[in-house]
Amino acid sequence: MTPLAAEVNENLAQISNYLIYSSMAVYTLAFLAHIAEWTFGSRSKVARTAAALTAQSGGAAAAPAVQVRSQGGTAVLDKPKVVTRSAPGTRDVPDGPGAAGGTAEGDLYGRIAVSLTVLGFLLEAAGVVARALSVQRAPWGNMYEFSITFSTVAVGAYLVLLALKKNVRWLGLILVTTVLLDLGIATTWLYTESDQLVPALHSYWLWIHVSTAIFCGAVFYIGAAGAVLYLLRDSYEAKLASGGTPSKIATSILERFPSAASLDKFSYRINAAVFPLWTFTIIAGAIWAGDAWGRYWGWDPKEVWSFVTWVAYACYLHARATAGWKGRKAAYLALFAFACWIWNYYGVNILLSGKHSYAGV
Repeated sequence: MTPLAAEVNENLAQISNYLIYSSMAVYTLAFLAHIAEWTFGSRSKVARTAAALTAQSGGAAAAPAVQVRSQGGTAVLDKPKVVTRSAPGTRDVPDGPGAAGGTAEGDLYGRIAVSLTVLGFLLEAAGVVARALSVQRAPWGNMYEFSITFSTVAVGAYLVLLALKKNVRWLGLILVTTVLLDLGIATTWLYTESDQLVPALHSYWLWIHVSTAIFCGAVFYIGAAGAVLYLLRDSYEAKLASGGTPSKIATSILERFPSAASLDKFSYRINAAVFPLWTFTIIAGAIWAGDAWGRYWGWDPKEVWSFVTWVAYACYLHARATAGWKGRKAAYLALFAFACWIWNYYGVNILLSGKHSYAGV
């Protein structure tokens, strides 16, 4: 490499660092905007009224009303508002009004938060691209590069769901908080100077295998967030149905989330959609191992825990399709599966040694 090329690469690495830190600053502003959204939303009469109606009905929602308007001599029937319901035999509870709680102020701050999240995503994505240009390869050669790409994909998946008009803005505060945590760990403890790959990683399979692993982990994270919120909302609904009185803080927050049934479906559909791609990730890794090391499977720690994660998610999907394992049991299993993925990333890379020891820390 010529001195000029080396200087250019070093400058690109510095630009990448600047962009990553800039994205963290913007994500922090998005975090504060989401806090404001939830704060103004807590004053919403819409949310409190919905919770009161739910409690009075013992968890059973009334049939949607049909309003009749008169236009001259013609009667016009307004279509009833359609709400998401739970599966037959379970609580029939409408979704909450969202983080903004139906207030104009809360909605304004929510829109600001989403706009800032978009800006943070663009800055972080540009930082990942600059890192790739500085090393002239895929930016996934160590844990720092993997982490910044992981959070970029997670935010991107969230924004895609918003663009598809999915009701997921309630996920914004949790997502931005964990992204800041991920980037904080990456820049503080996992940072590694730009460098070339070890010989085993010089393959086009790096683009295929590692990119799908990052995408799967980011989407699994969104599914896990849905499972956690399902457990919280389910406990809240169960307490209301039994005549209990949740705390004011729990009521103010949980009454605005989608119903437990909606969160359960959301988590299941997210995990079910990405599971085939995780299966492909393991198969692609085995093929790459055959090319690089002359064997497809060697029970390396990373291979073992990738397979354990696959088994855990397979058990979850099977359990979710079995009547006796729907609901809380299946949600616990989904969280266990994601915990296996997290251990496979942090624990195996840092604490265990093997052919996949590319942590760079």
